[in-house]
Amino acid sequence: MEQVRGSLWRQPDFVKLWVGQAISNFGSHITWQALPLTAMLVLGAGPTELGLLAATGTAPVLFFGLVAGVWVDRLPRRPVMIVADLGRMVLLGSIPVAAFFSALTIIQLFVVAALTGLLTVFFDVADQSYLPSLVEREHIMEGNSKITASKSLAEITGQPIGGVLVQVLTAPFAIAVDAASFLVSALCIGLIRKPENRSTEPEEAQPMLREALEGLQVVFKNKIQRALVLSEVQRAFFGSFIGTLYMIFIIRELQMPVWVSGVLIGVGGISSLAGSVIARRLTGRIGIGKSLIWSALLTSLITMLIPLAAGPFWLAFGLLVISQAGDIGWSIYLINQTSLRQSITPERQLGRVNASLYFLEGVAGLVGAVLSGGLGDLIGVRTTLFVAVAGFLAALGWLYFSPVRHLKELDEISPPLENLEKAGVN
Repeated sequence: MEQVRGSLWRQPDFVKLWVGQAISNFGSHITWQALPLTAMLVLGAGPTELGLLAATGTAPVLFFGLVAGVWVDRLPRRPVMIVADLGRMVLLGSIPVAAFFSALTIIQLFVVAALTGLLTVFFDVADQSYLPSLVEREHIMEGNSKITASKSLAEITGQPIGGVLVQVLTAPFAIAVDAASFLVSALCIGLIRKPENRSTEPEEAQPMLREALEGLQVVFKNKIQRALVLSEVQRAFFGSFIGTLYMIFIIRELQMPVWVSGVLIGVGGISSLAGSVIARRLTGRIGIGKSLIWSALLTSLITMLIPLAAGPFWLAFGLLVISQAGDIGWSIYLINQTSLRQSITPERQLGRVNASLYFLEGVAGLVGAVLSGGLGDLIGVRTTLFVAVAGFLAALGWLYFSPVRHLKELDEISPPLENLEKAGVN
């Protein structure tokens, strides 16, 4: 089916969703800086407390990810997103209020981080599952491209503006901007008029654990889903190597100033934005299967420039800047992977399938982060980064040796999994 360029901008309900997400993503980038700075500068937290604070915010996906998928499939998704936004607004808003009355404690930060992380799990699972009911199937990739672009814009603008707000307002009061952004997001989502296109077929009630595990069964039963998830989990595992050791490599190994990290984040955001712009056109030209594989290959090869960075400052800095161009490929890969998963998953199981992916990625990322530190001490940071790149390249095998390689148009593979299996694509 021929797609109308930019057609979703003429759909008010999608625009409301996009605006809400763009603003809340912008606010979240402020909190990612301001929350640890509040703990460190206001409450005197040390490395141990900061590490525990970060872990507290990410732990909910491990303990509640699969359960969130069950509830997202049982309930209307838009109200779940609104409640999650309002809850995060209240939680984050409590920090500047407590700071104003000189009542802020490290315990409050831990509680806010944990509960905000929990609500974020529910929001993210519902959000990934909601788009297919908001836009027509032929516009799913366009919708994901535009949403990814909004995240890239937030990455480009949120980091520098967040730094200014922390400097001007101080860290705890900068968090109030993020709290306000969640209120805007809730209002935008609440103004959407299109009803959710949920299945009306009654399902037999099952125990929570059985329903939670059903998402994992759907993922691993079908060859397309299995290839996507295994590739993504492997990338999450080795990606945590880079996430854990990147700053250590830049600051200690290369002895670069701290401002370099801000420049690199900005370059990565611009590259990701570029990828989101060209993703749909590229996929339409070469097919979704080739687009997935070639974008993942591009990202993996360019990432190799990180451990290759050495020599004089200008050379090492230049290689690191070029390595951030790999975010073009990552953005294309993410848009295609998300669109494919949304298109072939039965609507009634989208929440559990998305939650299964978040859960498996969370486990892989946590294990990888723990192992990467010890491996860095054992064989060196640079060598460990080379291991991560090798892991990225090896993850391509899951896609290449699967039906994914032969996929062309989303319209041709849009029937849900049960229909694909009847057609022999399993």
